[in-house]
Amino acid sequence: MSKSDKRIRPPGSRNDSEKDAPSSKHAPGSKHVPGSKSVGWALVQAARLHRSRVGDRLAALDLFAGQEQVVQALAASGTMTMGDLAATLRVRPPTASKTISRLAALGFVERRAEAGDGRIVRVRLTEMGLAKAEAIERIGEAVEAELLAGFDGKERRRLRKLLRKAARNLAAISGALGHEVEGDAEIDEDEADADGIVPTL
Repeated sequence: MSKSDKRIRPPGSRNDSEKDAPSSKHAPGSKHVPGSKSVGWALVQAARLHRSRVGDRLAALDLFAGQEQVVQALAASGTMTMGDLAATLRVRPPTASKTISRLAALGFVERRAEAGDGRIVRVRLTEMGLAKAEAIERIGEAVEAELLAGFDGKERRRLRKLLRKAARNLAAISGALGHEVEGDAEIDEDEADADGIVPTL
């Protein structure tokens, strides 16, 4: 471009190289993250970081994230059929069977055919599995303490209640029946009492 061209360029106009330059609003290194102001984004980030933290601690127990749910379910129920276990975890039976096979290879669970009907297989934790269940519970408590550091008791109860309410909203829309965990109503009553609210009957 000649000097005369530069003189007649309208004030405030940009040349081609300036037009191609990225906006500083979304330039590399910018702190702007799409969706970062949404509740869903914050929830997903917290869940991912929580899962990662739990996974790191489970690795010390020779467990992968997800396997601890099987151990916890068996610890709570004693023995379960493969069908019941799959239903409890809301996974397909082949998925539950594959996880059980891996845990059995580690010596954490044992399988026995139902007396009188070999088609039904019951699963339960071994002594080693029971020890793992106790260690998993301690991990859960430790990570939750890290997650809720700085929260007082009322804030913790309020957050738990709001998250369950949000989950129920999506469950109702998607038709996911039976989403509420066992004892959910009792938990609501306990929190209502702690908040000074009299639950309606």
